[in-house]
Amino acid sequence: MEKGYVHVYTGNGKGKTTASLGLSVRAALAGKKVFFGQFVKGMEYSELKIVDYLPNIEIHQFGRDCFIYNDPTEEDILVAKEGLEICKEVLKNGEYDLVVLDEINIALYYKLFSVEEVLEMIKEREHHVEVVLTGRYAPEEIVEIADLVTEMKEVKHYYTTGLMARKGIEF
Repeated sequence: MEKGYVHVYTGNGKGKTTASLGLSVRAALAGKKVFFGQFVKGMEYSELKIVDYLPNIEIHQFGRDCFIYNDPTEEDILVAKEGLEICKEVLKNGEYDLVVLDEINIALYYKLFSVEEVLEMIKEREHHVEVVLTGRYAPEEIVEIADLVTEMKEVKHYYTTGLMARKGIEF
């Protein structure tokens, strides 16, 4: 790719991570090299097994236990900042064609690092690298610099009936 674009998948509806995983699989099957970094997440999600099937996708988690219903701890912040440093290097070195920053908007919402750091990281990336930022609450500054913004809107969700997350569908 001559020029990499910036995608944002945000909103309160289901499907942001799923869409970025679909794009990652498509890119990998087209011979592209993919780096998938998950912020905030530390659970054993099914997508972590993707490396067993598609060797040109690398996936890393930069989160611990889910703190979404609590305040992040110092350790949560440290893990996120370490992940951000890894992603800065990945974006800058140009080794990957597609870099997904999954749930980075949530990390920003919880102030695990600054919007300015993320904007600078995107600006300093190798020019051919396509980058995807996912998560609810995308800051306006991120939306402004993006080339593509998709907002997932929840219309109806079976969680409201008490259905819990199911392996292979939600995680």
